[in-house]
Parts: sequence; C-alpha cells; structure tokens
Amino acid sequence: MASLPQVPAARRAPFLNSSSFTSSHKFLSQGPALFPCCYSRRRPAFQVKAEAAPISQQEGSGRRQSLVLGAVTFFGSLSHANSASFAAEAKKGFQAVFDKKDGYTFLYPFGWQEVVVQGQDKVFKDVIEPLESVSVNMVATSKENVRDLGPPQQVVEALVKKVLSPASQKTKLVEAAERDVDGKVYYTFEFIAQAPNFTRHALGAISIGNGKFYTLTTGANERRWGKMKDKLHEVIDSFKIFDV
Repeated sequence: MASLPQVPAARRAPFLNSSSFTSSHKFLSQGPALFPCCYSRRRPAFQVKAEAAPISQQEGSGRRQSLVLGAVTFFGSLSHANSASFAAEAKKGFQAVFDKKDGYTFLYPFGWQEVVVQGQDKVFKDVIEPLESVSVNMVATSKENVRDLGPPQQVVEALVKKVLSPASQKTKLVEAAERDVDGKVYYTFEFIAQAPNFTRHALGAISIGNGKFYTLTTGANERRWGKMKDKLHEVIDSFKIFDV
C-alpha cells in the first residue's frame, strides 16, 4: 500500500475550501516510497492586443507578410507535437491552455478566470462559484511512467486522502481508471470531499513525463454537479502532456 509523507494540514487541499486558495500539493514519487518535494512559479499571461491605427497599402502588405511568417514560425515550432492530440483544441464553450515550456495542455470552461495560488502552476476558477475550478501542479520525479507508482486504485486513494483533501474532510473515491493516449499513461479519478459546510464533487488526472509528476484537478459544489459534470469531464478528457 502506498504511503504519503506527512503534509501540514494547511497545505493539503488547495481547491476544497470555498474561502481560501492558499495551499499547495506535495506529491507522489514511489517505489513504494513517496517523495515530498514541490515547487511553484508564476509566469505572466500571454496577451494579444489589437490596434486600430490606419495603415497604408504597402504597410498592410508588409504586415500581412510578417503575420504569415510569424504563423509559419509558430506552427513550425510545434512540429515535434505533429498532431492535434498534443494540444487541446478549443471547443464551443471552452478555452484552451497550451504550455509549451512545461509540456501540457487542457481546456477549461469559458468565463473562468486565472488566479494565483501558491504551489500551483495554473489555476482557473469561476468568479461566482468558488468551488468550480481547475488546477495543474507539477513536481520533479525520477519515475518514467505513472504505473511505476502502483495500480490506479492504490495510488489515487493515497493521493485523495493524504494530498488533495485535509484531514478534516471525509472523502470517498468514486472511481479510478487507467487510460493510454498517444503512448502516455494517465490515471483518471472521481471523488467526493465532504466538509462541515459544503461538499465538493471532483475529478482528477495524473501522469508522468518530462521528469515531472503532473496532477490536474477540477470540480464543483455537489449541488451543481448535475449541471457541471459534463463540462468537468471534458476538462479531464482534454488534459494531455507532451515531450519538451
């Protein structure tokens, strides 16, 4: 049975408290031991600004050429991915995240806002419903495949109880499964975390690549699960990692 390192309670569950987003993960490394290291960093969001200044025909032609060359260069830089399976394709009602530096991509519901949370690489959340969010966390690992940590049920149970939820919350693992996408192995899971004043229904996915252990979690208040579950499953299904 996998065992997790002792993690301070205040740093265990970054998305299960409706009033706080101030904690970070410490994640699995196994064999059968698990490692406690974690890190975070914040990068400025990419912004595109449009300018409405008039331009001459010659300037317009030059600008169009520059845009074409820029597009060719950009997509050429992604040639190592070589297929849409390595990047989340935006669907109606969703926006895509493509992190070329850290090697992951996923979709999140349109309208969610990016927020800063210590210990998380990316976090997007609904500004009205605080329990509706998605986060990505990474830690270094010497493992090459998530299977090296153990079977899905064993690994996910330890992750949910020891890392994704504080000791004060009662958790229930609904499902844990394995899937293979483009040669990468993922463990996906569903769980419920019950606190004194709310219950959160959540989904997650973990995988290993690029010397990192990746965790994506998303969820919603139990009272809104029926409305949100299809969208949240779309988020989980869209999560992919790729070689960088």
